[in-house]
Amino acid sequence: MTRRAGRVALAVTAFTITLASCTNASGHSLPVASIRNSTPNPSGAPTALVNYYKQTISWSNCGGGFQCGDINVPLDYSKPTGTTIRIAVVRKQATDEAHRIGSLLLNPGGPGGSGIDYARSPGVVSAAVAARFDLIGFDPRGVGQSTGVHCLNDSQMDTFLNAPPDPSTGAEVTQEADQAKFFATQCQKNSAALLPYVGTVNAARDMDVLRGALGDSKLYYLGKSYGTYLGAIYADEFPQNVGRLVLDGAIDPSLAANQLNLTQAASFDAALRQFAQDCAARSDCPLGTDPAAGLTKLKSWVDGLDAHPISGDSTRKLTESLAMTGIAVAMYDQSWWPELRAALTKAYAGDGSALLTMADVYNNRVGGHFQSNETEANFAVNCVDHPDEATSVDGIQQELPAYEKAAPFFGSMVAWSSLPCAYWPAVPDTTPHKVQAKGAAPILVVGTTRDPATPYSWAQGLATQLSSGTLLTMNGDGHTAYLRGSTCIDNAVDAYLLGGTVPTAGTVCEQGH
Repeated sequence: MTRRAGRVALAVTAFTITLASCTNASGHSLPVASIRNSTPNPSGAPTALVNYYKQTISWSNCGGGFQCGDINVPLDYSKPTGTTIRIAVVRKQATDEAHRIGSLLLNPGGPGGSGIDYARSPGVVSAAVAARFDLIGFDPRGVGQSTGVHCLNDSQMDTFLNAPPDPSTGAEVTQEADQAKFFATQCQKNSAALLPYVGTVNAARDMDVLRGALGDSKLYYLGKSYGTYLGAIYADEFPQNVGRLVLDGAIDPSLAANQLNLTQAASFDAALRQFAQDCAARSDCPLGTDPAAGLTKLKSWVDGLDAHPISGDSTRKLTESLAMTGIAVAMYDQSWWPELRAALTKAYAGDGSALLTMADVYNNRVGGHFQSNETEANFAVNCVDHPDEATSVDGIQQELPAYEKAAPFFGSMVAWSSLPCAYWPAVPDTTPHKVQAKGAAPILVVGTTRDPATPYSWAQGLATQLSSGTLLTMNGDGHTAYLRGSTCIDNAVDAYLLGGTVPTAGTVCEQGH
């Protein structure tokens, strides 16, 4: 479930190109005395945390119909009177105030994805949902405009993302390990106080504080990709506060890191085979008319970039790492397949600029600067969320045959992607376990049968574990299902969010219908 952009295809994020966001949350720690006592004791708020739940959000206009604000939460929930951190929030108010239901919190995944940027993206929810809910985007702890994890500068991040994605020589393995150690060391140097506390359990507790600060008695939530894991953990921690939760592109919290990575690698390879089959029938296909031969050619060409990168932009080459990242981008959404065909055609002719641009979109790299800390936050969360006994050079090398068999194209890269966790300075704060959320109101889990980033089996697993879970299936391709080409899915999700109507168990919708 790791995301090592430039070396791994495993962003568990609803992939979108997001808009600029507000910037009024500094991310600095604040004294607990800054919390205001303005509302009655919220239902269910722990006594030691009551002032956090009672704080008032000061909203300010920040463009596009949005208001920006922030809340304060404890760095360490076991020490509520200690250091606090800031959670940045945006709100777009319901357009039908007379029929307003409440607040709908949004999370696009990652971990490390900005909920603020996601909320400000067009088409996150239907017009009907936007009419009756205040849309709430927030950056989880460690992410973006909230108190954030910071590790590498731009130059260091470029180096990190360009290390060999599938080291095959002793020198390359040493390079891989050195980069992993350096990444972990720099995170400790720059964010030591935050690292032990950025896990999903604490992020879920922050969501409940935000619910209280917004004045809602129940949590309404749309989480995609990793956001489904955050939503499931929330439901397990606060089942009595669950309103309506949509978990789209679900993760199975009972699976260990190695199980998640191996399954996901296989799913990305399956998506690449689907691309090759589609490509073979098109006149502009650079892979040729034989899908299997085309993939063999593609793998050989990508491997060759290790020793001989090609022209990218005015300052950079297209390396093996960045080429694989650009290819991975297109696996999230079939609408990217024409761009990938064109980019590979140019790259085969020696011009890697289009594929490099696709990698930069994935990495949020603009003009030589990384626009977000998503890669850093992703490791910080995953390394404390998902302990993996195989995370070491020796352990990865032992697992490599299984990865390469399951996923000949992406497998080796995925296997090496979690190596920084072997050197991580913060210890894990949870272990894989089934999440039941006993006593929670009905929860809607959505899965896509050929989702590369969150395989369908994960949605099946989560829906089965949740005591009140119902699985809604889209038979189709791409990552996540809501507002991605199925009116059947969209209507079912909207009926649940707006009226609490749960679809019939076993409902399957077709992509395009």
